[in-house]
Amino acid sequence: MWPILWTAMRTYAPYVTFPVAFVVGAVGYHLEWFIRGTPKPREQKSILEVREERKLEEQAGIDSTQVLSLKEKLEFTPRAALNRNRSEKS
Repeated sequence: MWPILWTAMRTYAPYVTFPVAFVVGAVGYHLEWFIRGTPKPREQKSILEVREERKLEEQAGIDSTQVLSLKEKLEFTPRAALNRNRSEKS
């Protein structure tokens, strides 16, 4: 009797496995939904909005009238690589 039962199970396994897996998956899905509850919508800001807010906060603490003059900026820039081997007279 057992060999006949095992042969039948092996033969009809795809027809038995899919409905069983479907039922187990559906029960698990609804059980998880029941345990967690309804999802609460949350406001998600886009990356660009977060970046803009951060930039505005950074600029709020800085006095925008106090900037370096162009002469001060030029003192800190390195000389061009092509002008290094030239003499200073030309």
